[in-house]
Amino acid sequence: MPSLPDLTTLKAVLFDLDGVLTPTAEVHQRAWADLFSAFLAEYAESIGTEQAAWTRQDYFDHLDGRPRLDGVRTVLKARGIDLPEGDASDGPDAQTVHGLAARKNSAFTTALERDGVQAYPGSVRLLEHLAAAGTPMAVVSSSANAPAVMATAGIDHFFAEVVDGAVAAAEKLAGKPAPDTFLHAAERLGATAATSAVLEDATSGVAAGAAGHFAHVIGVNRGAGRQALLDSGATIVVDDLEELLP
Repeated sequence: MPSLPDLTTLKAVLFDLDGVLTPTAEVHQRAWADLFSAFLAEYAESIGTEQAAWTRQDYFDHLDGRPRLDGVRTVLKARGIDLPEGDASDGPDAQTVHGLAARKNSAFTTALERDGVQAYPGSVRLLEHLAAAGTPMAVVSSSANAPAVMATAGIDHFFAEVVDGAVAAAEKLAGKPAPDTFLHAAERLGATAATSAVLEDATSGVAAGAAGHFAHVIGVNRGAGRQALLDSGATIVVDDLEELLP
């Protein structure tokens, strides 16, 4: 395993949000589990009891790090279920790809408003260290809820740029595992992939960093598994961002 890099020497450090800076990945997991446990049960007769069961591994295999709509499409394809695409006007009750995405987002925002969120202490310490060194930082998240999560956790002031799901849609950027959102964030900070690091807990996000040929692709093992992150292209893996402090 290569030695840990000194992130203060870089021109940009790009963080995923959920699972890297805040434990909102757990909220996402619960919201997806509630959605698909109920939804797949409706198809048990046609796809079989085993395929209708939802597991924690399904989240890591099909959803973690992906844009919400892509995640829905990936799960449906894996289960052999065809649904109409629908459009952005579909509400949570619509039996469409957009409808399922809206249903999940409603569950997530309700949980966030009810429970709040706090950043991981080790992540805050690294952010403080990088801020003190003047290292430019950005959040790159598939979630359109990223600004609300950051504000709730009290970490939004650390970041010069946020490239979230809304920005990706407006700029027509392909979502993770494509590297486009990370490359866009680096460019906004006046950096290149060769002078930037990506920090990700999802295999799809790690794959995006590897595809973009970033100087460092740091996997954060919050449940995906050390080997899975390495196999996806992580140059190193840590269990907590505090390990990156000098």
